[in-house]
Amino acid sequence: MDQPLHEHFALQTRRAFLNGAGLSLGAVALADIQGKLKASEQDRFLSPKQPHFPGKAKRVIYLHMTGSPPNLDLFDYKPKLIELDGQEAPASVLQGKEFAFTTGTPKLLGTKHEFERVGKGGLYLSDCLPRLKTVADEMCLVHSVYTEQFNHAPAELLVYTGSPRSGRPSFGSWVTYGLGSENENLPSFVVLISSGVQPNGGKSSFGSGFLPSVYQGVQCRSQGDPVLFVSNPPGMDRELRRKSLDTLNELNAMQASNFGHPETMTRISQYELAYRMQTSVPEVMDISKETQETLDAYGAKPGAASLANNCLLARRLVESGVRYVQLFDWGWDFHGTGPGEDIRDGLTKKCETMDRPVAALIQDLKNRGMLDETLIIWGGEFGRTPFREGRTANGASLGRDHYPDCFTMWMAGGGIKGGFEYGQTDELGFSIAENPVHIHDLQATWMYALGFDHTKLTYRFQGRDYRLTDVHGNVLFPILS
Repeated sequence: MDQPLHEHFALQTRRAFLNGAGLSLGAVALADIQGKLKASEQDRFLSPKQPHFPGKAKRVIYLHMTGSPPNLDLFDYKPKLIELDGQEAPASVLQGKEFAFTTGTPKLLGTKHEFERVGKGGLYLSDCLPRLKTVADEMCLVHSVYTEQFNHAPAELLVYTGSPRSGRPSFGSWVTYGLGSENENLPSFVVLISSGVQPNGGKSSFGSGFLPSVYQGVQCRSQGDPVLFVSNPPGMDRELRRKSLDTLNELNAMQASNFGHPETMTRISQYELAYRMQTSVPEVMDISKETQETLDAYGAKPGAASLANNCLLARRLVESGVRYVQLFDWGWDFHGTGPGEDIRDGLTKKCETMDRPVAALIQDLKNRGMLDETLIIWGGEFGRTPFREGRTANGASLGRDHYPDCFTMWMAGGGIKGGFEYGQTDELGFSIAENPVHIHDLQATWMYALGFDHTKLTYRFQGRDYRLTDVHGNVLFPILS
């Protein structure tokens, strides 16, 4: 991919020659070179780009359930675990393992929810998910996902950046870096957060790392001003803001010509985008323009802050040309420390806030002919244990500890097989029995669906080429349609 800073230095010898010549012709030529450089650098950032090959997915909506849902109570049905509920976990499955909050010999915990096979594919789904059952034939469940991380922040960063430590670009940033934008008046990468808590990985989960910051996620709000600080401050109207930006842009352009740092041109692009967003963002974020039937389908309420509103906003955003929409929803850390974290009623109530709008999002995109080109991803950062969490083992509430060895994530649309399951765990849900899938394998597959060879979408930083999957990852071709 293009490296603006490297190109700037490649032009330096020509500039030095023309500057040193002391001729008016040289000055004219230099101005022309600088003008072309500024225009090309600014246009290059978010102009639409072609992937390595035609991908079925053109855009992404990623739904992250922060805290990690209990897969054994939602998607991975284990009759044997239910049969052995309350018995001590076998020593053979505990040996050599450490858990976040559990020591000693814990008691096995079978699900308290009813499962049934649904759809043409016969997927098992829990009674917590009545609406998702209606779109099961669009879903691909991957039961054999694993990670090395069992603490929230590093596990989340690994999912989004390919590294458990901050500093790497997020998946959304790689997508916008590789594909550019389809709408010059909206951010290419938008972040929406519900349940009032930022993601565990902080802004690094949607940051641009060492990529130019124009590729980072722009956090929008479903309540109040859609984007913080995008409105004009008191005493400044739109005309005055335009004049101020023109002056700032001239100063930034002078700095860019002297130092050639891509972040300077990024700053110009971001200022200009913010100016255009003043009119475009409020319009697309106004869900009151939707029909009552659509609002009811999602369970959305204009003016509220909820996952339902954010799912509807995600559809409106991708429909308006936003390339990548990231939704974070807090409250899925079911340790059983209280009624809200109980995998019985607590999980049912939490799923009520998610099941309806997510199912509506899938159906809405399908009805509009957009699902085939929209990759929907749903999941957490790791799984939950097949036994009771140690701290709450003697309490009234039932909960599960963190578990990285195997868990379920699912996808829909964007070239992914619907009504399909991939990978299996053992009869108690402790280990992978078939087709292990590392986080890097999922990342490679997502990139492939978008038209990228994950080994070739790279960015040179500190002397080497980096990519989302680091030096790992294999595409899961069996789940691709």
